[in-house]
Amino acid sequence: MSKARKLRESMAENGLVHIMAAHSPLSAILAEEAGFDGLWASGFELSALYGLPDMSLVSMTQHLDMLRAIEGKSSLPIVADIDTGYGNAINVIHAIAEYERAGASAVVIEDKTFPKVTSLAADGRQELLRIQEFQGKVEAAIATRKDPDFLVIARTEALIASLGEQEALKRAHAYVEAGADMILIHSKKKDPSEIESFARAWNGDVPLTIVPNAYPDLDADRIKALGSIRMVIYGNYGIRAATTAMQDAFRRIVADGGVQNIHKDIIPVEEVFRLQGMEKTKADEKRFLR
Repeated sequence: MSKARKLRESMAENGLVHIMAAHSPLSAILAEEAGFDGLWASGFELSALYGLPDMSLVSMTQHLDMLRAIEGKSSLPIVADIDTGYGNAINVIHAIAEYERAGASAVVIEDKTFPKVTSLAADGRQELLRIQEFQGKVEAAIATRKDPDFLVIARTEALIASLGEQEALKRAHAYVEAGADMILIHSKKKDPSEIESFARAWNGDVPLTIVPNAYPDLDADRIKALGSIRMVIYGNYGIRAATTAMQDAFRRIVADGGVQNIHKDIIPVEEVFRLQGMEKTKADEKRFLR
């Protein structure tokens, strides 16, 4: 059974799957150990890892290289954040083939123009494609995938662009007509009212996906009560948690003039060895190095 099939079955059986953003094989290992249902190969997190803004500056090659590295260290299905598909529908054809070959179980494509600006940036440029043009991207993705269980998730940024719920619904229905397996609806409001309203109004034939970064009060119980949402993606919490921990540790070391205090508050190096698979490597050395 493919990982894409497992992801679909998990949504059907559990009603809601929880997908954690990953920006490295280590973060993927930690997410799997924590119990998440899948991984989000996040463009935002990878951009941050390179110290770049999330504005289509990280290339498809860089993203694919990290996705392959993550896939090699985790048994979880991967939902790949491919932004706008790296160009027009022809670029999408190339991207879908490459991401499916790299081990992704799903992709999310958004209806912004290329190059995009991250959705939650204050006063960011949020320009959307014509509906018909984005339908062509969705159709191209569906036509290209080899595994019918591979999920093509269409993301509308109509609420991000302040175009209102009716425009968001219009676009979402159009993308379903083009063949999208799910709709990702996004909002930059600090409370979940916009998302909850959309979810209640949604009567399409496919389920919804959300990314509750701006509205963290929308927890699993409230999400399930809406009925139409089957996937929640925690889109930037990995890189934010890592940054928080590193900022704190680095500042304490400078303030203390050494590691004598921070040493006891962070994981021992033996835990890093465990995550690296050091014991297996030592066993392999004993078996094969002669």
